[in-house]
Amino acid sequence: MKAAVYYETGAPDVFRYEDVPDPVCHPQGVVIRVEAVSIEGGDTLNRGGGQMAGSPHIVGYQAAGEIVEVGAEVSHLKVGQKVVTVNAFGSHAELRAVPARNAWPIPDGFDIRKASAIPVPFGTAHECLFGAGRLKAGETVLVQAGAGAVGIAAIQLAKKAGATVLASASSDERLERLKVFGLDHGINYGRDDLVEQVMKLTGGKGVDLVVDPVGGATLQASLGALGYRGRISLVGNAGREPMKVDVSSLMGGNRSLTGVFLGAEIMTDRVHDMIQDLIDQAARGELEVVIDKTFPLSEAAAAHAYIESRQAVGRVLLIPEGAGG
Repeated sequence: MKAAVYYETGAPDVFRYEDVPDPVCHPQGVVIRVEAVSIEGGDTLNRGGGQMAGSPHIVGYQAAGEIVEVGAEVSHLKVGQKVVTVNAFGSHAELRAVPARNAWPIPDGFDIRKASAIPVPFGTAHECLFGAGRLKAGETVLVQAGAGAVGIAAIQLAKKAGATVLASASSDERLERLKVFGLDHGINYGRDDLVEQVMKLTGGKGVDLVVDPVGGATLQASLGALGYRGRISLVGNAGREPMKVDVSSLMGGNRSLTGVFLGAEIMTDRVHDMIQDLIDQAARGELEVVIDKTFPLSEAAAAHAYIESRQAVGRVLLIPEGAGG
């Protein structure tokens, strides 16, 4: 099979498009013919300096496609079925082997490219809001990096739950595009002081919950935006900066900071069922999956570079040559 691989971590140009051996199906797993790869934030971080499972390494958490082989111990999935899959690596390829537990059926008629971008972003957003964040109707949420896939998912889910939604982004244009998803107030962090704007918009009270996938210096602003008993769900380090923050303000305001890693619980019944429900909601038109741009699998380097340029609103996909969908 063809795959986008690298032999060392670094900038996007470490990618090579090469022939590699086909994956082997585990007795408790499935193999899919990939039709769409959703490039996740963790994929770019891994390529930039993460651990490699082998050399060459095939990066990638998430991809959707058609099952072409089913393990002997798998009874709930079948060849020919369309599924979206998540695993620690291996998405940037024409074929992918995953545990059957990590494959979610795609409802008939639902766009497989949109389905490919649901489990990690929407599952993460749901966990930040309702698992770690304990969001209730009537509360106010700040979503950092609102134009990213996790951000767009969080805006929709928070609004659907009855919250007032604030979000940050790098331009007025990107913020304007988020209003259709339920954004109430946007903050252009490239121009305005985020904490000042949050306090202005909340009458000096601050927000009840912050979803922060950026970390780094942004985490300090998230702390400053919290109201009394406010919570932060920290879910990433997209800013790739050291997390040097003053957490002393947490005590005086009875505030809390919780780290979120969906992968730690993705094999549980709770999270597995939650992700399937999110896929089903999107298939019914109750949630919108935003695809910003697609690239051929052979152009993985260009796709990663585009993501890191911070132009995208929503997910960027890789499409193997000849893939359906």
